[in-house]
Amino acid sequence: MEKVWLKHYQAGVPANIEDQMENYHSIPQILEESFKQYSQLPAYHCMGKTLTYQEIDRLSLKFASYLQNHLKLKKGDRVALMMPNILQYPVALFGILRAGMVAVNVNPLYTPRELEHQLKDSGTAAIVIFENACHTLEHVLSKTEVKHVLITSIGDMLGFPKSLIVNFVIRKVKKMVPAYNIPSALNFVDELAKGDETKFVKPQLTKEDIAFLQYTGGTTGVAKGAILTHKNIIANITQARAWISPLIQKGQEIIITPLPLYHIFSLTANCFVFGSIGGLNILITNPRDLPGFIKELKKWKFTAFTGVNTLFNGLLNNPEFKTVDFSSLRLTLGGGMAVQKAVAEKWKAVTGKALIEAYGLTETSPAACINPMDLKEYNGFIGLPISSTDIVIKDDQENTLPIGGTGEICIKGPQVMPGYWKRDDETAKVMTADGYFKTGDIGIMNEDGFIKIVDRKKDMILVSGFNVYPNEIEDVVSQHPKVFEVAAIGVPDEKTTEAIKLFIVKKDPSLTADEIIHFCRENLTNYKIPRHIEFRTELPKTNVGKILRKDLRGQ
Repeated sequence: MEKVWLKHYQAGVPANIEDQMENYHSIPQILEESFKQYSQLPAYHCMGKTLTYQEIDRLSLKFASYLQNHLKLKKGDRVALMMPNILQYPVALFGILRAGMVAVNVNPLYTPRELEHQLKDSGTAAIVIFENACHTLEHVLSKTEVKHVLITSIGDMLGFPKSLIVNFVIRKVKKMVPAYNIPSALNFVDELAKGDETKFVKPQLTKEDIAFLQYTGGTTGVAKGAILTHKNIIANITQARAWISPLIQKGQEIIITPLPLYHIFSLTANCFVFGSIGGLNILITNPRDLPGFIKELKKWKFTAFTGVNTLFNGLLNNPEFKTVDFSSLRLTLGGGMAVQKAVAEKWKAVTGKALIEAYGLTETSPAACINPMDLKEYNGFIGLPISSTDIVIKDDQENTLPIGGTGEICIKGPQVMPGYWKRDDETAKVMTADGYFKTGDIGIMNEDGFIKIVDRKKDMILVSGFNVYPNEIEDVVSQHPKVFEVAAIGVPDEKTTEAIKLFIVKKDPSLTADEIIHFCRENLTNYKIPRHIEFRTELPKTNVGKILRKDLRGQ
C-alpha cells in the first residue's frame, strides 16, 4: 500500500530512522550517554527526594556489580521487579540491563496465582520486591525457580529521617504491609551497598539480546511474555523521540509519571525517552490518591504529562485540579486505552493544551501511532504511523483492505517483538504471512493516513447481525453531563443474539436510566441503543486504570 501518510509528517520528523538506530547497540549505551551528558541534572524525584543522573549512574552500576559478583547471575538470567513508582525501580532496572540480564516486570497487585505463573513461565532467578507485596510472594516462592529475594520498603531511598517516618506510617499507621515470612530474603538497600563498581564486567550485548519479558495483561487468557529485545526498545526510543522533538527541549523537561514504570507505556515513554533527553521524572507512587497527586502537581512547573483516559477524567472531576499551574505544559500524551472526546475537550478547556492520543501495545514496545505534535483539538484518531512503521488494515483472510475499509490493524516495524516467550504457537497466531503483527484492534485508515480504532476485536457486540463497537457507545454516553464513567458490553439476548448493557458511575446522583436511554436515542441509531443499564459506585480497572470489560462480562 502506498504510504499516504508521509506527506503529513511534521516538519523535521524523518519517515525512516533506521540510520539513527545504528548509533546504538544496547539500551545501556543510551543510558550511559545520558548519565554522562546530564550528570548534574535531576533524573528522578519521589516523595521529596531527588536523584541526579550521576547518582542513578553510580547506584545502578553498584547493583549491576552486585548481581554479577554476589548473586553470581549471568547474562540472560531473568530478574523480576515488583514495585510501584519509587526510586528503587530505576536503580534496579538499569542495574539489571547494564549487567546484561533480562528484566521481568511484575504488577504489584497480582494474586498468588498470577505471580506464580509469571515467575515460573519466565524462569526468574531473582526478584526485587517491595514489602507490601511480600505476602503474595510467600505463597508461591517454593513453587518457582527464584533463588534470591531482595526486599525494599517504599521509603528506603528517601534519606534519613524521612525514610524511617514514611516506612513507619505505611507499616504501623496505615497498616499497608500484610504479615509475611520469607526467611531467606535480603534487604535491597543493604545488599546494594555491597556492590563494587570496580568489579563490574561490562557484558557484550547486541541488539538481538533480550532486554525484557513484558507480560501481557492476560485479557485473552493466560498472560504471555512478549520478548522485547534491545533493538525493539532502542527503535521505539528513537522513533518516539524523533516524533515529539518539535515540543521537547533537552535537559529542560519535567514529566509527570503517574502510570507505573513497570507498564510498557510509562517504561518507554517516561523512563527511556525522557531519560534519553535529560528529563526529570516526577514519580507518583499512588495516583489513585487524587488529592495527594494534585498536591504534588502544584509543586512543579511540569512540561509533559502521560496518562490514560480514566486518570485524566478523575483529575478533571476534582475541583482542585483547576488550581494547578499549567503554564509550562507543552505535551500531554494519552494512551493505554481510547481517549474519549468528552475528556479530551475538557482537558483542553482546563489546561489550555490539547490531549494528544497515541497508540501502541506491549508487543510493539509500545508506540506505533502518535498524533502530530501541533494538534490543537481532539480529532478522534490514534494518529499517524511513526517513523519506520508500516500499518495496514486487513480482513479475516489477511487481505489488505483499501483506504476506508474496516478491519484489523496490523503493524510492521523495528519495534515489533520477535515473539512470545516459549509460545511459538501463540506467536504464529498474531503474525501474518507477510510479517505484520495482528493487534486484535479493529480500525480504519483515512485518505490522509490517520488511523481510527473502532474497538477491540473480541469486545465487538453483535446485535441483530450488526456489529456494535463498545468504544462508540462509551464515547457518546461519556458526553452526558451527569456521567462520570461508563462501560458497554454485550449480553445474551434471544431476539437479537446480543443486547447492549451499560455500567455507569454517576457524576450526578439524580441521573436515571431513562435519561441515558433518551440521550442515546438522540445520538445513536436504533440498534445501538442500550437495553440494560446498571449503575455502579465504581468500575473494575487494570493497574493503570483501563476499564475491564471482561470482568463485567464475567459478573
